[in-house]
Amino acid sequence: MRKPELASAIADQTGLTKEKASEVINAVTDQISAATARGDDVSLIGFGTFSVRKRDARTGRNPQTGATIQIPASRTVGFKAGKALKEAVSG
Repeated sequence: MRKPELASAIADQTGLTKEKASEVINAVTDQISAATARGDDVSLIGFGTFSVRKRDARTGRNPQTGATIQIPASRTVGFKAGKALKEAVSG
């Protein structure tokens, strides 16, 4: 499901227009992005938790040349599914 399809489903379920539903989706994703950029976790009870994960610097290998390269430390976003989402997926 892509964002327009999600907006359409939300509009059908809530009675909002597709445009308003799309605005709501954008607002939610913007807030999740802003919170994780600050290093905060975002927990949606029953759905899951978005958290910032740190990757240590490490040595890698260029697959084309085989040369060893140094990969710098970085931060990334992880997602851990909540109990209700896991149960919905597993049936």
